[in-house]
Amino acid sequence: MQLRVLGCSGGIGGDLRTTSMLVDHDILIDAGTGVGDLSINELAQIDHVFVTHSHMDHVATIPFIVDTVGWMRDRPLTVHAVQETLAILQAHLFNWKLWPDFSQIPNEASPAMRYKAITLGNTVAMNGRKITPLPANHVVPAVGYHLDSGRSSLVFTGDTTSNDALWPIVNQIENLKYLIIETALSDRERELAILSRHLCPSLLAAELAKLKLAPEIYISHLKPRESELIMQQIATTVKDRRPRMLQNNHVFEF
Repeated sequence: MQLRVLGCSGGIGGDLRTTSMLVDHDILIDAGTGVGDLSINELAQIDHVFVTHSHMDHVATIPFIVDTVGWMRDRPLTVHAVQETLAILQAHLFNWKLWPDFSQIPNEASPAMRYKAITLGNTVAMNGRKITPLPANHVVPAVGYHLDSGRSSLVFTGDTTSNDALWPIVNQIENLKYLIIETALSDRERELAILSRHLCPSLLAAELAKLKLAPEIYISHLKPRESELIMQQIATTVKDRRPRMLQNNHVFEF
């Protein structure tokens, strides 16, 4: 499997893009603003979007994908998420007010987009690739994802704060090669991190203390206003793990 980072920032501006990752040529993990850098042909090849949660920085381009290339495709774009997230998207995004309901266009029998519910721990297999939803702890229903090629694995936590339910599962992944974990805020905004259910460096250190494996660790979702400070604090609080800041266009092979 190959995962290409299209966006991994907690904001926009300049070359910053919000969370979106392209798996091979046909699967998106989240659909933030980074998707907008793909060509029309690349967009038309995307068959599946696995959504971590319903916040705009993770779903903003789904409406534009289906509107832009739906007419070029002979099958619907499938949006995978837990049922609670799908209900939010149906009620508040694809509701004919913010955007047309493409699960009904051009008609219900042959739509441009369809929804497919996933559940925690239940693996979706696609041509030898395995995608398993993992528990996350955020202000709306949310998941992370375990991507397994059979040879090795990558875990993406999605947006989360302290999350005891995650680590016993992760620690059982014997072929874990990469861990992408968020740290949105610095320690000077620790109270905000707790309130908004994100991580800050001190909370990250407590979470990584629960990790028994030794994957390469990458930090995502840093707020632009303090990304340098966040990484400085991480270098101090989690220096034994040597986490690196995730960057646009980083490619993971696993």
